[in-house]
Amino acid sequence: MDMFCFQCQETSKGTGCTRVGVCGKTSEVANLQDLMIYALKGISQLATKADEIGLEIEGLDRFIVDGLFMTITNANFDRERFLEKIREALVKREEIEKILLEKNVDLSNLSDYASFRVNTDDDIIYKSNSEEVGVLSTKDEDIRSLRELITYGVKGMAAYYEHAHNLGFENKEIPKFMRKALSMITDDSLTVDELVKLTLETGEHGVKAMALLDEANTTTYGNPEITEVNIGVRNNPAILVSGHDLKDLEELLIQTQGTGVDVYTHSEMLPANYYPAFKKYDNFVGNYGNAWWKQNEEFEKFNGAILFTTNCIIPPKESYKDRVYTTGSSGYPGFKHIPDRKGDNPKDFSEIIEHAKRLPVPTEIETGKIVGGFAHAQVFALADKIVEAVKNGDIKKFFVMAGCDGRMKSRNYYTEFAQALPKDTVILTAGCAKYRYNKLNLGDINGIPRVLDAGQCNDSYSLALIALKLKEIFELNDINELPIAYNIAWYEQKAVIVLLSLLSLGVKNIHLGPTLPAFLSPNVAKVLVDNFGIGTIKDVESDIEYFLA
Repeated sequence: MDMFCFQCQETSKGTGCTRVGVCGKTSEVANLQDLMIYALKGISQLATKADEIGLEIEGLDRFIVDGLFMTITNANFDRERFLEKIREALVKREEIEKILLEKNVDLSNLSDYASFRVNTDDDIIYKSNSEEVGVLSTKDEDIRSLRELITYGVKGMAAYYEHAHNLGFENKEIPKFMRKALSMITDDSLTVDELVKLTLETGEHGVKAMALLDEANTTTYGNPEITEVNIGVRNNPAILVSGHDLKDLEELLIQTQGTGVDVYTHSEMLPANYYPAFKKYDNFVGNYGNAWWKQNEEFEKFNGAILFTTNCIIPPKESYKDRVYTTGSSGYPGFKHIPDRKGDNPKDFSEIIEHAKRLPVPTEIETGKIVGGFAHAQVFALADKIVEAVKNGDIKKFFVMAGCDGRMKSRNYYTEFAQALPKDTVILTAGCAKYRYNKLNLGDINGIPRVLDAGQCNDSYSLALIALKLKEIFELNDINELPIAYNIAWYEQKAVIVLLSLLSLGVKNIHLGPTLPAFLSPNVAKVLVDNFGIGTIKDVESDIEYFLA
């Protein structure tokens, strides 16, 4: 076994990748990611001691958040970046240790997480391969399952927090909880019940992180509004932006004004088209392509330069590898990386813009428009119309089909499910799962589209707010009394924090597919089933019958 990773839905054989990641990461990078998390746990052990005495360590929040984000599935495949980040982590750890000793904090009996030493890159590689670093170092299956569930939830939380932080929005309580959680899961004395409690607490802070990002996005760019998004192309050289970070997109749009270079969104960046602030840029054309996993085919045909702002990278074809750039927490060997902002100065996108000017215009792969922009503010504006449709029986049920898309053929289930739903039902969606049905002609109900797209995966928060608003309007005691069914697809760790967040809000009977996570032990899965009614998908016909019963 060269590695062990089971954090994503497509993990090998549904149990774990042991030679190379299905995502494409090498065993060496997988082990460095494990050591990155290991080091962050050690930093968090020290940092919680600083928290106890009210001592704030400058730059610590951002460092931990960025380190977590780098280890999310499909975010960063770059060996050199992880070696650099681990070296930085050890320097950061020593700085915290020095500060605590000056404050006379007792640091005797530090664990290996907080005390291991490496001097060279070879030492780092050797340590990353050691038995105590990886996931399987926790021998008890249930403890391991809960530790990883919490870890993956914290990773997803970190991703959302970083986007908010990039827009100048902070909530110190969130990174403080991340440190607490990372530290607590190193404690071998914690029981299953205590870890279950920490898991639910992770969901509560996930809600706070998504609320903060919602505030950051809407304050900065306005509330998303109903928008017809162009999916065709123009006859100009162009840059295709993938990932999730709206600040990166904004700075790129500003810097491409007047250059003759158009900008398109791809995959999870599609919802940027719904924000009023971005509509003023005349070179912001629309969306090109589909979900992340189709990028090999679509990036080749796009012809222009490509920018990854976050995760969703897959190993590229040689035909377009030389025109791909990364920024932020993302990275891939051979891709050029655009450095972070320094102070209040924006990122410098001049190299990718000049590169785009030299490239052919995009090849058109489809034409027409798709409609989105149904985040909570827009749906609240339509509340009277929606409530009337429910009361008079025109809308019988809402189906939350948010989450992630992926490569497995089993995900055709979600297209077939959407097509088979009765015409008196409405789909509420967010995340790249939408690409399984957002281009189908499913019609509308009294002018309300049957697919209401709230936005990115983090905008699942909007769907929760919509449910809570309907609960209030219909004067119900329990959110689960609403005519809403949850049939959610998942792929990676941001979906994990969305799930935990929904559970913390009291949502029950969520169906998760196309498979349940490999990191859920049978006993932990049973806890979720018994307490929250978590289930998985079967087949379209029987599932629709179940949901409509």
